[in-house]
Amino acid sequence: MSDEDLFAAEMAGVKPLSREARVRLVKERLSEDQQQGRQRAAEGEEELLNPLIDDGVIPLDAWYVLAFKRSGIQNGVYRKLRLGQYQVDARLDLHRWTVKKARTEVFAFMVEATRLGLRTVLIVHGKGQSAPEGDRTAILKGYVNHWLRELDAVQAFHSAQPHHGGTGAVYVLLRKSAEQKRENRLTYLKGRVQD
Repeated sequence: MSDEDLFAAEMAGVKPLSREARVRLVKERLSEDQQQGRQRAAEGEEELLNPLIDDGVIPLDAWYVLAFKRSGIQNGVYRKLRLGQYQVDARLDLHRWTVKKARTEVFAFMVEATRLGLRTVLIVHGKGQSAPEGDRTAILKGYVNHWLRELDAVQAFHSAQPHHGGTGAVYVLLRKSAEQKRENRLTYLKGRVQD
């Protein structure tokens, strides 16, 4: 018997699968960010979609101290950040901005800071002091706290020292670029014998 005869014998009792009726798909309306991303992609720019949310975050008390550290960050490095002992390479002021505008600007600021290889930045979010007396909550502070935790480039952050804005601002420690890591290795390998 040939291979074709064997195959035909094996397939003798097989029935074809029935097909379900096709369903017409309706495209969803693209958000403004997605439309802008597609336009930038068409113009040859790299598309970066903003993953930060702009609703549903609980506002924080004006005096609440923001503190966050990813695993792997040394305690001494975090202590220096907390005490404001690192040079602030760039600053973003969000006073009187809407959550939507702040979301866009924070994301763009962090992307640009990462691209430039900046290590420590300061974001001034305010304390919500312009709100009426009974509603003293810092809306943007709550969002900044949530947004910074979502960004992979952020290694740690802590509320600033009083001379930089206190609990109305936050120091942000960014991930080192590949070039900065290489420079550190070369700096600390000097004088050591390599195998």
